[in-house]
Order: sequence, then structure tokens, then C-alpha cells
Amino acid sequence: MKIDFVKGSGLVPAIIQDAATGKVLMLGFMNEEAFQKTQSEKRVTFFSRTKKRLWTKGEESGNFLHVVSIDSDCDNDSLLIKANPVGPVCHTGADTCWNEKNEKVNHDFLTELEQTIEARKNSPEENSYTSTLFSKGINKIAQKVGEEATELVIEAKDNDADLFLNEGADLLFHYLILLQAKGFKLQDVIAKLEARKK
Repeated sequence: MKIDFVKGSGLVPAIIQDAATGKVLMLGFMNEEAFQKTQSEKRVTFFSRTKKRLWTKGEESGNFLHVVSIDSDCDNDSLLIKANPVGPVCHTGADTCWNEKNEKVNHDFLTELEQTIEARKNSPEENSYTSTLFSKGINKIAQKVGEEATELVIEAKDNDADLFLNEGADLLFHYLILLQAKGFKLQDVIAKLEARKK
């Protein structure tokens, strides 16, 4: 990857995106040295325009940004870095530098749902439907996915949108449980789909 540092007087903007949720976390600037350090250490490092030095995000707070991928735009003069954040990204304590601590997007909800399902598997709760399903084993979980898929197909043949969406939600929920039971997450399925696209 050849980045054009000349156009921006030695600096290029770097947009940081949460690799799991797709949420834009922050914007920083990199010179060539910061870019090389980010690539080699797999932690996002910027060039601080105020401190006039390299600055690894999290060097004081411990809230590092672990690099998943780096892409340049069509002009090779800006970067999109997908990363896994450790803790809040903004110095204010918000999840992003746009103060989005309490805003949720669909990807965030699915991530939280997966975390809840995982918690019910690892720390069963007595009155939890999910914990009970895990306790019945993989065959019962797989059977429930089959039942929900059949119910979705039946509703697809009718014209009741609410029932169709409810069955779709049931199927997705039980599929996430099945993935967890098999030791996988939705991101593993997404990776397969992305590989097929390539």
C-alpha cells in the first residue's frame, strides 16, 4: 500500500471504525512514521499535531485500538482503519469522539445480544429460557432452529408482515444460540460471506 503523504504536507487523515459494529470511532492524522508503527505493532498510532510527536492511542489510558485492517481511499491520501477498541475511545469517556456513548445501531444490538446469549451459556440463570435451552444440548437447539425456519417459511407464504417479522426474529435469535453452542459468532458467518464476495 503506497500512501500519498505529500499532498497533505506529510499527514493523512485516518478514520477509525469499530471492526465489530461498523461505528465510526474517531479521526486522527498520521505521518509516514506513525503509519509504519501502526502497521508493525497492530495498534493505532497517530501523529499528534499539538504534541508534535507520535502518539499511540491508549498509551496513557490503556484504551488501545487494535488494528484489524487498513485500507486507503481511491486517491491514496486518506486511511480507513478497522480496529477493536479496548474501552471508550474519546477522552470524555464516550464510545466515540462524537459522544455516541448511548446511541445504538443495529450492529451494536446484535453484538449485545450475542454477549447476553454467551453470558447465559457460561453463567446459567435459573429462569432464563436461553440458559434452559443450552442445558438441553445441541440437538434441542438445532431442532428449535429447524422449527423456527419452518414457521418463517409458512409465514412467508401469507401476507401478515408482523407475523413474518416475528418469525424472522425468532429464527435469528435461535440461530445465534446455535452459533454460540457451536463456539462461533455471527462475525464468523459474515467473514464467510465476505470471502465469497471476493
